[in-house]
Amino acid sequence: MAAYLQWRRFVFFDRETVKEPPGPDGAAAKPFALPPGIAVCDSGRGSLVFGDILAIWFLPRSLQLSSFQAYKLRVTHLYQLKQHSILVSVGEDEEGINPLVKVWNLEKRDGGNPLCTRIFPAIPGNKPTVVSCLTVHENLNFMAIGFADGSVVLTKGDITRDRHSKTQILHEGSYPVTGLAFRQSGKTTHLFVVTTENIQSYMLSVKDYPHLELDNHGCGLRCSSLSDPSQDLQFIVAGNECVYLYQPDERGPCFAFEGQKLIVHWYRGYLIIVSKDRKTSPKSEFAGNEAQNSDKQVLNIYDLCNKFIAYSSIFDDIVDVLAEWGSLYVLTRDGKIHVLQEKDTQTKLEACKSMLFRKNLFEMAINLAKSHHLDSDGLSEIFRQYGDHLYNKGNHDGAIQQYIRTIGKLEPSYVIRKFLDAQRIHNLTAYLQTLHLQSLANADHTTLLLNCYTKLKDSSKLEEFIKTSDSEVRFDVETAIKVLRQAGYYSHAVYLAEKHEHHEWYLKIQLEDIKNYQEALHYIGKLPFEQAESNMKRYGKILMHHVPKETTELLKILCTDYRPSGESDSHGGLEGKKANSEEFIPVFANNSRELKAFLEHMTEVQADSPQGVYDTLLELRLQNWAHEQDEQIKEKLHNEALTLLKSGRFKTVFDKALVLCQMHNFKDGVLYLYEQGKLFQQIMHYHMQNEQYKKVIEVCELYGDQEACLWEQALGYFARKEEDCKEYVAAVLKHIENKNLMPPLLVVQTLAHNSTATLSVIKDYLVNKLQKQSRQIEQDEQRIQKYREETTRIRKEIEELKASPKIFQKTKCSICTSALELPSVHFLCGHSFHQHCFESYSESDSECPTCMPENRKVMDMIRAQEQKRDLHDQFQHQLKCSNDGFSVVADYFGRGVFNKLTLITDLPSGKVATTLEAGLQRELLIHTKRST
Repeated sequence: MAAYLQWRRFVFFDRETVKEPPGPDGAAAKPFALPPGIAVCDSGRGSLVFGDILAIWFLPRSLQLSSFQAYKLRVTHLYQLKQHSILVSVGEDEEGINPLVKVWNLEKRDGGNPLCTRIFPAIPGNKPTVVSCLTVHENLNFMAIGFADGSVVLTKGDITRDRHSKTQILHEGSYPVTGLAFRQSGKTTHLFVVTTENIQSYMLSVKDYPHLELDNHGCGLRCSSLSDPSQDLQFIVAGNECVYLYQPDERGPCFAFEGQKLIVHWYRGYLIIVSKDRKTSPKSEFAGNEAQNSDKQVLNIYDLCNKFIAYSSIFDDIVDVLAEWGSLYVLTRDGKIHVLQEKDTQTKLEACKSMLFRKNLFEMAINLAKSHHLDSDGLSEIFRQYGDHLYNKGNHDGAIQQYIRTIGKLEPSYVIRKFLDAQRIHNLTAYLQTLHLQSLANADHTTLLLNCYTKLKDSSKLEEFIKTSDSEVRFDVETAIKVLRQAGYYSHAVYLAEKHEHHEWYLKIQLEDIKNYQEALHYIGKLPFEQAESNMKRYGKILMHHVPKETTELLKILCTDYRPSGESDSHGGLEGKKANSEEFIPVFANNSRELKAFLEHMTEVQADSPQGVYDTLLELRLQNWAHEQDEQIKEKLHNEALTLLKSGRFKTVFDKALVLCQMHNFKDGVLYLYEQGKLFQQIMHYHMQNEQYKKVIEVCELYGDQEACLWEQALGYFARKEEDCKEYVAAVLKHIENKNLMPPLLVVQTLAHNSTATLSVIKDYLVNKLQKQSRQIEQDEQRIQKYREETTRIRKEIEELKASPKIFQKTKCSICTSALELPSVHFLCGHSFHQHCFESYSESDSECPTCMPENRKVMDMIRAQEQKRDLHDQFQHQLKCSNDGFSVVADYFGRGVFNKLTLITDLPSGKVATTLEAGLQRELLIHTKRST
């Protein structure tokens, strides 16, 4: 129970008197006056509704009064629905106690007046009694009428029609009914009934309408009302000592507002009470308004939630208080209307904050701001001032709670600076926790909160903070890991890193701080391929140093067929990924044993491994071979290295492999590579350097056909040797002689450099050479003599052709060998043909078919000589490279390269081709005999 006198008073409403609209002459507006005799009133649907003896009046916002006569005698009660244009009235058309209920549809007209849709008498049974109160449900399905004899009549169904409604007596009693109110909660409907002596609740949504008596005291007329949802739709009953609030099944709180209550209303969260001024004498509770014409009355507006009086003022004889157009309208007996306009929220707060803050009534200021729906910025400012007040008083726990309520509006640094002192670290921790819960913390806040946990050594809170679910993470994980690592909470840092997949931080802590190399390696094996590959490149050397065998095994898997360990079997059918094994060779620094195992594994399971793998493996095997002392092991290593060389993987890197073999003096490898690279001279030079004479001869015999200069170099090599090399010189000379690789003079000059070589060494060579040349000279002289005789014969034939006639004595065709018959064709070469044979076999009319192939060969040779005679570069090259320059020059002379050629195609103009030579060159002699 709250004491009325302790409640704070404010002025949240502005009071004005309603005035008439100004006239056209600009005269001052007069106070608006209602018609005299107003007895009842209500409001809704944009109008104030009044009832007097004659009519029902409507006052819209434009203050243009209108009326119609509803009853012949008087109007006693009005009820305007708020959600429908329906007005329900109770009045009398004749003398006596015979009240009538009329339902008006304000949207429809009947002769200019609202349409009356229903009329029925308001009498409970056959007992004539006075109507005391009236209420209608907004769904138009319930209407309740209270009577002075204590009975209540309930109309159920459509109240606007007679057919669809049913009227019955709901309540009977011996005390006058002073108030009725419907309460709708979901699908449940209750009716509150209050008399002068008791209060009851009826449940109308259940058959037989069960009821419950809530209290054994009541109230006067118009001293009850129903609150809005802000007060949970409670039924308000105002007695002279207290104001009670009721639920349908129990009594709620009460407030000690003393004084005789005359009118009670509920408006926008406010309780409006009109009571008698204490300076005047009390009146009757029921129907006690008749002698109040000169009484002073007090109108109080209460805020029950925040427990203060929002407005209080004295009026002269209030008829009623109506709510419409967002304001309160107070009707007084003198016909005036006073409007109470609620101030806007900001104005109200500014008016009361200074007083509340001055008196440190922050809680009231906060509640007031909330009830008036002040924005979050305004509330935050109140919380801040309240927090500052408590902080200055030394109440740090209370202050931090107020500062927490400013999160999201007040800059966190404002609060953090106040609580950085070590003695207030627990308050700062609470603030930072809330800041993270609302996902408003940045990396610095996370750092500070974790430092607070570590300073307080509050491991439970620390674990609770970091072990949140993924959907509830409200901090920067990477920052948290850094702070925990710095503070030495390695297990917590590792937990966060693993949970949130910060792989780099997990591995850093495991390897650098905890030094759990085995666990770090196992963790890498669970990562996706790309991350496992990058982390092995980064941390592979460290892991190889501490756990070499396990690291090598993981690298083998990573470079062949990698699947993260622990992956479900459902992915077993997918092809694994593989890394570039060459990129991991640096990981094996200073661990050649594991490197060899890794490289050999890669070459066995993956033949297409990168070239660098084979190069490194070759170098590793050569190093092992070079440093090995045990002959058996050395031989094994020698075979392994040579086998690797012969695998065919070094064709593209021939030079590199050769350099490796030369660096390690791997003789067989060098010779093999020389052979593969066709470097025959290098092979021979290698044997020459080692003075392996037989090997030099073998090389010449093996590769001399491919590279003839090997024999010349061998001859020069043996010629320079001072020791006796006659055996080898003789072998070389024999081959040179057989292949005619060098001129004799050059051979003599070459051997002249050897002081041990005597004439007997080349005696046989020179004799054989001279004999061959003698035989060649004889053959050439015979051929020359033959050519001379042939030339003489041809010249003689030419002269005969020029000087003597040609007699054709052939009797057989040169093609078919049959006897010649006319017509026939004869050529100067001596061949004769049947004309039909000639035409069938000849390709040209001017050439002999028999001589044409040979003639064409000669012509082709002539044309080839003509084409090649200008090939000076080719001539120079052949001359330079040939062992016998004279034969090259002779060949070109024979081709006519050095001859001057004059080509005559036609005879000069005007000269008649009369000579026999011209005729022989241009014509064919065709002799045709015809039989007569």
